[in-house]
Amino acid sequence: MTVEIRAHAPGTNLEDFMGVTSRLFLGDRAYVPPLQMEVKDRLTPGKNPFWDHGEGMLFTAYRGGAPVGRISAQIDHEHLRRHRDGAGFFGFFDTIDDQEVADALLARAEEWLRERGMKIARGPFSLSINEESGVLVDGFDTPPALMMGHHTDYQHRLIEARDYEKAQDLWAWKYKVEEPPKRARRAWTQMQDLPEVEFRSVDPSRMREELDHILEIFNDAWSDNWGFVPATEAEVEKMAEDMKLLIDPRIAYFVEVHGEPVGMVIALPNLPEITADLGTDGKLGPFDLGKLVWRLKVRKQYGSARLMLLGIKKKMRFQKRYMPLSTAMYAELAYRGIKHGFEWAELGWTLEDNRAINLGIKAMRGKVYKTYRVYEKQL
Repeated sequence: MTVEIRAHAPGTNLEDFMGVTSRLFLGDRAYVPPLQMEVKDRLTPGKNPFWDHGEGMLFTAYRGGAPVGRISAQIDHEHLRRHRDGAGFFGFFDTIDDQEVADALLARAEEWLRERGMKIARGPFSLSINEESGVLVDGFDTPPALMMGHHTDYQHRLIEARDYEKAQDLWAWKYKVEEPPKRARRAWTQMQDLPEVEFRSVDPSRMREELDHILEIFNDAWSDNWGFVPATEAEVEKMAEDMKLLIDPRIAYFVEVHGEPVGMVIALPNLPEITADLGTDGKLGPFDLGKLVWRLKVRKQYGSARLMLLGIKKKMRFQKRYMPLSTAMYAELAYRGIKHGFEWAELGWTLEDNRAINLGIKAMRGKVYKTYRVYEKQL
């Protein structure tokens, strides 16, 4: 049977597009469906600020009338403004194990990007580097962490067969919460002994102000990283709203020096652990929503977290007095995790070539347990 590709604008005809994964991951014990209300919002202009500076198209593949694959094609004008590399993106790429289906979807995405002057197709990004990035190439036997994707073990091979090459690997690290190594304990003690240094928990009651501090550190500390795109004001507002539900001050904190936030550790509850037994295929009913809020805000008993962000302003990195600061921040997170009964955390993702941060995680006994790959192809 021939493959039919139907194009639909973001926010329209989403049922089949979103429903593709329920068929693909049937019987996959590691798969935890994302919350459909969250995915729908991400794909809908007016609800996701990405669409204020991005444009795109969604494509769903059908064979015999049944949806068998999907892909998005999008252009992030903030990325182009910063990098000027002519790169357009694809994302939400999930298909049955069929090269014909994969080729048809990738061809339509490439065509859409080429028609708009893009020179490179890069992805998957769903929808940008600040959302879900990469396709899983190892670590298929464990569930995804918060805001990380899960894929079949053949999906990356279908991309490679269409002449895509690796652009970057993204590493997800698994860290068992335990007493920090001696070096980290020493660094933590050194920083605790400095009167101007304070480890301060994020205050959810003033989340908008706190997010300004987060974004200031993020835009400074990450600015030289591969593919970095700063968040827009609208994205900051959306994050502030979303963070009200997810933020846990026990594992999210700033490092202040003389009252100035110069570093941050933002770990969040690992939502897939919390929602794994709720709803059906990511759809939450009213009682499920109540349970979710209760588990996050009242019970607060979850065994895992994801370290989303750990960074220090550039001006602090080479001051001899504060050289142990980054190591001390890992130790502080470990102590907080022990105190509150956390068992493990996913750290990352990190870029494979970010030697400094990767060595820091290794020193804390973290181990790479999943690899996500970003591909690209000249158009």
